[in-house]
Amino acid sequence: MTRTLKTIFFISLLFESASSFALIRALNTAATGMAAQEVNVNTISNNIANVNTTGYKKERTEFETLHYQTIKEAGSKTSNNSLHNVGIQIGSGARVSGITREFSQGVPQITNNPFDLMINGDGFFAIVMPDQSISYTRDGSFNVNSQGIVVNKQGYHLVPSLQFPPDTKTINITEDGNVEAFMKNQVEPTNVGQIPIFTFINAPGLKALGGNNYRVSKASGPAIQNIASQSNAGFIRQGALEASNVSIMNEMTNLIKAQRAYEMNSKVMKVADDILQTINTIR
Repeated sequence: MTRTLKTIFFISLLFESASSFALIRALNTAATGMAAQEVNVNTISNNIANVNTTGYKKERTEFETLHYQTIKEAGSKTSNNSLHNVGIQIGSGARVSGITREFSQGVPQITNNPFDLMINGDGFFAIVMPDQSISYTRDGSFNVNSQGIVVNKQGYHLVPSLQFPPDTKTINITEDGNVEAFMKNQVEPTNVGQIPIFTFINAPGLKALGGNNYRVSKASGPAIQNIASQSNAGFIRQGALEASNVSIMNEMTNLIKAQRAYEMNSKVMKVADDILQTINTIR
């Protein structure tokens, strides 16, 4: 083989190696996009599954770029008197940076059940869990147990513990959380207690426990106890529940967009693989 042929062969090997490396990077980049969209689809499916869950707050997947390889710096010299206006940076894909919960107000659902409560505005009810820890919820589906104590659907006590006398005929809960019981043969109501509303500096930082309950985290900050309808707390609406804030039309639109993005990333992988096969057949 002459020196010229050797040089051409060596250059072709270098070109093939560089091209293969770039295409492998394209495969990896497309794979990160598929993985990110898979998380996005999971988030959307959870929103759709909870479209009828009382007090549910929809989630949104957030993305960020991965690191960049800098081939040429912007501002580097092209000659003694000129600079590159733009550089060359090649990205390596995307990843999920977080799943944010949106605490926008849900639509009121009138039930006329005196123990159904809705917070109109910001804030949460507090619940005593079985391990005596406190969790917080927007689900105001309350009732009373056999002792007349106000509990949620799981049987956990509301904070503070409210107990109605056995001969209670009707109850009234005001917008500021005062709980009144009207007994038989009694004109004036008996004050049972007051339901506080708890707010957080960063509500999206709360940790979801399932069962419509949240727990304090370092990101959320401590719970701030308020009188309902005062400070930043919402007021209490008796005989109503807060519906999920999920819009099924928006979620279906987001699902289609996520599906298309996933399909496009898979096509990128197929194109890169086809080109790699073509390069490997060149000898």
